[in-house]
Amino acid sequence: MNGIPRSVSILDHSLEADAQHAEKADPNNSNHIAAGMPGMVVMLAVQPGDSVREGQKLLIIEAMKMQTTIAADRDAKVADVFVKAGSQVETGDLLISLE
Repeated sequence: MNGIPRSVSILDHSLEADAQHAEKADPNNSNHIAAGMPGMVVMLAVQPGDSVREGQKLLIIEAMKMQTTIAADRDAKVADVFVKAGSQVETGDLLISLE
């Protein structure tokens, strides 16, 4: 413009990813089990309707070849499972809902 080079950025919305955004767990809801770190779910140990005891393994998340086991914090029944083996999760994503 007027002999001076200018840099302009234009957003192209046609290039946006079609990625699904996972529901986040409510930190005030004790029935929500959230991902503590980003990673991949490598194993699910429960299904909806299963009864779990305190300390029982629910699933395993792997990140950078380290595995983290997520266990039930109390006796409960699994209401819903929001992930499957192979799912990528971010910190705070809702994994399992208890009754």
